[in-house]
Amino acid sequence: MIYYAIGFLVFGMYILYDVNSVLWNHRVLHASFLGGSVLLAGATVWQTVEVMRSGTTGWYTWLFLVPAVFFLALLIYTLFFALPFEATYLQSDSGKAVVYDCGMYALCRHPGVLWFFLFYLCLGAAFYPSGILRTGLFYSVLNVGYIVFQDCWTFPHIFEDYGRYKETTPFLIPGRSSVLKMIRTWK
Repeated sequence: MIYYAIGFLVFGMYILYDVNSVLWNHRVLHASFLGGSVLLAGATVWQTVEVMRSGTTGWYTWLFLVPAVFFLALLIYTLFFALPFEATYLQSDSGKAVVYDCGMYALCRHPGVLWFFLFYLCLGAAFYPSGILRTGLFYSVLNVGYIVFQDCWTFPHIFEDYGRYKETTPFLIPGRSSVLKMIRTWK
Protein backbone atom coordinates (compact mmCIF):
# COMPACT_ATOMS: atom_id res chain seq x y z
CA MET A 1 0.00 0.00 0.00
CA ILE A 2 2.90 2.34 0.72
CA TYR A 3 4.04 2.15 -2.91
CA TYR A 4 0.67 3.43 -4.13
CA ALA A 5 0.85 6.37 -1.72
CA ILE A 6 4.38 7.08 -2.96
CA GLY A 7 3.06 7.03 -6.53
CA PHE A 8 0.44 9.68 -5.72
CA LEU A 9 3.08 11.77 -3.96
CA VAL A 10 5.57 11.47 -6.84
CA PHE A 11 3.13 12.46 -9.56
CA GLY A 12 1.76 15.22 -7.35
CA MET A 13 5.33 16.54 -7.12
CA TYR A 14 5.63 16.37 -10.91
CA ILE A 15 2.42 18.37 -11.35
CA LEU A 16 3.65 20.87 -8.76
CA TYR A 17 6.83 21.25 -10.81
CA ASP A 18 4.82 21.96 -13.95
CA VAL A 19 2.45 24.42 -12.30
CA ASN A 20 5.42 26.20 -10.74
CA SER A 21 7.19 26.34 -14.12
CA VAL A 22 4.20 28.10 -15.68
CA LEU A 23 2.80 30.25 -12.86
CA TRP A 24 5.23 30.98 -10.04
CA ASN A 25 8.78 30.08 -11.04
CA HIS A 26 9.93 29.63 -7.42
CA ARG A 27 13.42 28.18 -7.34
CA VAL A 28 12.72 25.83 -4.42
CA LEU A 29 9.72 24.28 -6.16
CA HIS A 30 11.82 23.48 -9.24
CA ALA A 31 13.38 20.74 -7.11
CA SER A 32 10.06 18.90 -6.97
CA PHE A 33 10.73 17.10 -10.27
CA LEU A 34 14.11 15.84 -9.10
CA GLY A 35 12.69 15.02 -5.67
CA GLY A 36 9.82 13.06 -7.18
CA SER A 37 12.20 11.19 -9.47
CA VAL A 38 14.50 10.26 -6.58
CA LEU A 39 11.50 9.13 -4.53
CA LEU A 40 10.17 7.00 -7.41
CA ALA A 41 13.59 5.45 -8.06
CA GLY A 42 14.05 4.77 -4.35
CA ALA A 43 10.63 3.13 -4.03
CA THR A 44 11.32 0.96 -7.08
CA VAL A 45 14.74 -0.12 -5.80
CA TRP A 46 13.33 -0.78 -2.32
CA GLN A 47 10.46 -2.90 -3.65
CA THR A 48 12.83 -4.81 -5.93
CA VAL A 49 15.25 -5.51 -3.07
CA GLU A 50 12.36 -6.71 -0.87
CA VAL A 51 11.29 -9.14 -3.58
CA MET A 52 14.83 -10.38 -4.16
CA ARG A 53 15.28 -10.99 -0.43
CA SER A 54 12.06 -12.98 -0.31
CA GLY A 55 13.39 -15.32 -2.98
CA THR A 56 10.61 -14.58 -5.45
CA THR A 57 12.67 -15.19 -8.53
CA GLY A 58 12.69 -17.83 -11.21
CA TRP A 59 14.54 -18.94 -14.31
CA TYR A 60 12.81 -16.13 -16.22
CA THR A 61 14.13 -13.35 -13.96
CA TRP A 62 17.18 -12.54 -16.08
CA LEU A 63 15.20 -13.01 -19.27
CA PHE A 64 13.09 -9.97 -18.29
CA LEU A 65 15.70 -7.99 -16.33
CA VAL A 66 17.84 -7.40 -19.41
CA PRO A 67 15.06 -5.66 -21.38
CA ALA A 68 14.01 -3.83 -18.18
CA VAL A 69 17.49 -2.30 -17.95
CA PHE A 70 17.37 -1.48 -21.68
CA PHE A 71 14.03 0.36 -21.31
CA LEU A 72 15.30 2.16 -18.20
CA ALA A 73 18.31 3.35 -20.21
CA LEU A 74 15.96 4.56 -22.98
CA LEU A 75 13.87 6.40 -20.38
CA ILE A 76 16.90 8.13 -18.88
CA TYR A 77 18.22 9.00 -22.33
CA THR A 78 14.84 10.38 -23.43
CA LEU A 79 14.30 12.53 -20.33
CA PHE A 80 17.81 13.84 -19.80
CA PHE A 81 19.91 13.50 -22.96
CA ALA A 82 17.68 13.43 -26.07
CA LEU A 83 16.88 17.15 -25.85
CA PRO A 84 19.74 19.41 -26.95
CA PHE A 85 19.86 22.39 -24.62
CA GLU A 86 20.20 25.04 -27.32
CA ALA A 87 17.34 23.69 -29.42
CA THR A 88 15.03 23.09 -26.48
CA TYR A 89 15.39 25.78 -23.87
CA LEU A 90 16.36 28.84 -25.83
CA GLN A 91 13.46 31.21 -26.16
CA SER A 92 11.96 32.60 -29.33
CA ASP A 93 11.23 36.27 -29.90
CA SER A 94 7.93 35.84 -28.03
CA GLY A 95 9.77 34.72 -24.88
CA LYS A 96 8.50 31.14 -25.05
CA ALA A 97 10.61 28.08 -25.77
CA VAL A 98 10.23 26.24 -29.06
CA VAL A 99 9.54 22.54 -29.43
CA TYR A 100 12.33 20.13 -30.33
CA ASP A 101 10.72 17.59 -32.66
CA CYS A 102 13.68 15.53 -33.86
CA GLY A 103 15.08 12.17 -32.84
CA MET A 104 13.22 10.58 -29.97
CA TYR A 105 10.71 13.46 -29.89
CA ALA A 106 9.73 12.78 -33.51
CA LEU A 107 8.57 9.31 -32.45
CA CYS A 108 5.73 10.69 -30.33
CA ARG A 109 5.13 13.67 -28.04
CA HIS A 110 5.76 11.66 -24.86
CA PRO A 111 8.22 8.85 -25.67
CA GLY A 112 9.35 8.58 -22.05
CA VAL A 113 5.94 7.14 -21.15
CA LEU A 114 6.52 4.23 -23.52
CA TRP A 115 9.90 3.39 -21.96
CA PHE A 116 8.52 3.94 -18.43
CA PHE A 117 5.69 1.46 -19.04
CA LEU A 118 7.93 -1.11 -20.73
CA PHE A 119 10.49 -0.82 -17.93
CA TYR A 120 7.90 -1.58 -15.25
CA LEU A 121 6.28 -4.28 -17.37
CA CYS A 122 9.60 -6.10 -17.77
CA LEU A 123 10.64 -5.52 -14.14
CA GLY A 124 7.29 -6.85 -12.96
CA ALA A 125 7.57 -9.88 -15.26
CA ALA A 126 11.10 -10.55 -13.98
CA PHE A 127 9.85 -10.83 -10.42
CA TYR A 128 6.39 -12.22 -11.08
CA PRO A 129 4.21 -12.94 -9.07
CA SER A 130 5.40 -10.16 -6.74
CA GLY A 131 3.55 -6.85 -6.51
CA ILE A 132 6.04 -5.01 -8.72
CA LEU A 133 3.94 -5.57 -11.83
CA ARG A 134 0.81 -4.11 -10.18
CA THR A 135 2.78 -1.18 -8.75
CA GLY A 136 4.43 -0.48 -12.09
CA LEU A 137 1.11 -0.54 -13.90
CA PHE A 138 -0.31 1.84 -11.29
CA TYR A 139 2.64 4.20 -11.79
CA SER A 140 2.12 3.96 -15.55
CA VAL A 141 -1.54 4.96 -15.25
CA LEU A 142 -0.51 7.95 -13.11
CA ASN A 143 2.14 8.79 -15.70
CA VAL A 144 -0.43 8.81 -18.51
CA GLY A 145 -2.59 11.15 -16.41
CA TYR A 146 0.43 13.37 -15.92
CA ILE A 147 1.25 13.58 -19.63
CA VAL A 148 -2.37 14.38 -20.46
CA PHE A 149 -2.03 17.30 -18.04
CA GLN A 150 1.23 18.32 -19.71
CA ASP A 151 -0.18 17.97 -23.21
CA CYS A 152 -3.33 19.99 -22.47
CA TRP A 153 -1.99 22.63 -20.09
CA THR A 154 1.73 22.78 -19.33
CA PHE A 155 3.32 22.49 -22.76
CA PRO A 156 0.94 24.88 -24.58
CA HIS A 157 1.96 27.49 -21.97
CA ILE A 158 5.68 26.77 -22.23
CA PHE A 159 6.24 26.09 -25.93
CA GLU A 160 5.34 28.63 -28.57
CA ASP A 161 4.69 26.09 -31.32
CA TYR A 162 3.17 23.24 -29.31
CA GLY A 163 -0.04 23.38 -31.37
CA ARG A 164 1.94 22.63 -34.53
CA TYR A 165 3.77 19.81 -32.75
CA LYS A 166 0.43 18.28 -31.72
CA GLU A 167 -0.70 18.32 -35.34
CA THR A 168 2.45 16.69 -36.72
CA THR A 169 3.48 14.21 -34.02
CA PRO A 170 1.42 11.41 -32.45
CA PHE A 171 0.46 11.79 -28.79
CA LEU A 172 1.73 8.45 -27.50
CA ILE A 173 1.53 5.63 -30.05
CA PRO A 174 4.12 6.01 -32.84
CA GLY A 175 3.09 5.54 -36.43
CA ARG A 176 5.12 4.51 -39.45
CA SER A 177 5.83 8.11 -40.49
CA SER A 178 6.88 9.16 -36.98
CA VAL A 179 9.24 6.17 -36.69
CA LEU A 180 10.80 7.10 -40.04
CA LYS A 181 11.13 10.75 -38.98
CA MET A 182 12.79 9.66 -35.72
CA ILE A 183 15.32 7.55 -37.63
CA ARG A 184 15.93 10.32 -40.18
CA THR A 185 16.45 13.07 -37.57
CA TRP A 186 18.39 11.10 -34.93
CA LYS A 187 21.60 12.86 -33.92
